[in-house]
Amino acid sequence: MQKKLLHGQWRMVESDIAEDILAGRIAPQTQLPKETELMEKFGVGRHTVRRAISQLETRGLVRVEQGRGTFVQSRIDYRLSERTRFSQNLLDQGRETLGQPIHEEVIEAPTKIAEALRLPIGEPVYHIVRREFVDDKPISHSHSYFPVRRFPGFNDARRSGRSITSILADYGVPDYIRLRTDIVARLPTAEEARHLMQDPSLPVVALKKVDVDLKGMPVAYSESVWPGERVQFSIDNTSQLLDALARRSES
Repeated sequence: MQKKLLHGQWRMVESDIAEDILAGRIAPQTQLPKETELMEKFGVGRHTVRRAISQLETRGLVRVEQGRGTFVQSRIDYRLSERTRFSQNLLDQGRETLGQPIHEEVIEAPTKIAEALRLPIGEPVYHIVRREFVDDKPISHSHSYFPVRRFPGFNDARRSGRSITSILADYGVPDYIRLRTDIVARLPTAEEARHLMQDPSLPVVALKKVDVDLKGMPVAYSESVWPGERVQFSIDNTSQLLDALARRSES
């Protein structure tokens, strides 16, 4: 961390430390210097340091352990594959997840959603808005769409907290795969920043995805945003590799 005179401005202390964390100059799980050391380093008071650390914790960049100190938090590694499942993806990493319903309604599918789900324009779809938490911090804000005709009552089942996988199985869809995922980095809207509890000047990662059953028919379309500082995405091609090796061994 580069030493500089900050004139008691906590945002500059926060920015300096965050820059080093995001650039990898401070490794995950590393303990930050003690308050007194940070005060001396930046030439600021205790209140300034505490406010900066509090904001870094809110951003999910550090965690404060009572009696031990402040540690750099590891980014969430969200793996994208043909069978991406939100809860299992994160539970496998020892993360605690929680879903929060925000809004639901039945709407007439506009062109974009109708095309993604291969439905006539205006066909009724469930529109479900949710926020997902990991380790008590918001990690995604999503808008998901499901065909009403094919999945009557889907919204009631989802509201009860059941997973999409288990609900679809009740409708005769025992398995589904990811057909397409589009990823782009951008700034959040005011609503997205509020739900993710982050500064609107910080970037988010926006995903658009289509899931299909094993006959290739779409079962869901969703758009979600994720805090760019708290999550990284990795592409898992293990299943494709295994399929290729199996075909090669058969030839």
